[in-house]
Amino acid sequence: MTALFALATSLLWGLADFGGGLLARRTPALTVVVVSQSIAAVVLGAIVLVTGAWSEASPQLWFAVAAGLVGPVGMLAFYKALALGPMGVVSPLASLSIAVPVAVGLVLGERPGLVQFAGIAVAVVGVVLAGGPHFRGAPVQRQAVLLTLVAAFGFGAVMALIAEASSTLTGLFLALFVQRVTNVVTGGTALYVAVRRGSVAPPKIAWESLPALAFVGLADVAANGTYSLAAQRGPVTVAAVLASLCPVVTALAAHGFLSERLRAIQAAGAGLALVGTVLLATG
Repeated sequence: MTALFALATSLLWGLADFGGGLLARRTPALTVVVVSQSIAAVVLGAIVLVTGAWSEASPQLWFAVAAGLVGPVGMLAFYKALALGPMGVVSPLASLSIAVPVAVGLVLGERPGLVQFAGIAVAVVGVVLAGGPHFRGAPVQRQAVLLTLVAAFGFGAVMALIAEASSTLTGLFLALFVQRVTNVVTGGTALYVAVRRGSVAPPKIAWESLPALAFVGLADVAANGTYSLAAQRGPVTVAAVLASLCPVVTALAAHGFLSERLRAIQAAGAGLALVGTVLLATG
C-alpha cells in the first residue's frame, strides 16, 4: 500500500505542477497559489463538517500549521520557476525535495534493505534525467535554478511535516484543512502586501480559469493526503522517493498536452524511474 499511495502522490503532484505552471504563465504565481488553495480549503472544510473530523483535534495539528506556513513559499517559488522555465531545469532540481523526508527517515532509524537502496539510487537518477536537464546560458535560467532549490526545500519540509500531522483518516482530513487554511492566510497576506506595494496587480480571475485552479488546488491537497497515508504505512524513505516521481508525470503531460517532444535523456530517465520503482516496491 505504501508504493500505491506514493505513486498516486506522484501522479497528482505531477499533474498539479503542470497545471500550476501553465496558469502562472498568464496569472501572477501568488494569485494562483491563493485562489487554488482557497478552493481546496472550502472543499476540505465541507469534508471536515460531514465526517466530524473536528473531534480529532490534537497537538499534532501544529505540524499541519507548520506545513501550511512553508507550503506557500515552496509553491510560489516553484510556479515562478516554471513560468520562467525551462522545465528541463525546474523539474529535475525539484526532485531534490526528497532529501528532506529521506533524511528525516534515516535520522529516525529507518534502514532500507540493499535492494531498496539500489531502487532509491536508480529512481533518483531517473527522476533527474526525466526532467531533461540542461543548464546552458541565461540569467533567467539561473534565477529559475535558485527558485527551484527554494521550492525543493519547501516541498520536502511539507512532506516531512504532513506525515506527522495525523494518525487517523478523519484526523488527516482535519490536518489537511488546517494546512490549507494556513496556506491561504499566509499566501493571502503576502498577496495583499504585494498589491499594496504595487509589485503585483490586483487579482483578476477569469471564470474560465476557475476549473483549472480548482484542479490544481484539489490535486495538490489530494497528493498531500496520499503521501501522508504512504508514510504512515511504510518506510518514509521509500514513500518519499516514489512520491518524487512527479517530474516524470509533468514531462509526460507536457508531451501529451503541449506536444513537447521527449528527448532521449528524458525517455531514459523515465525508464530508470520505472526500474527504481519496481526495486522499491519489491525490496
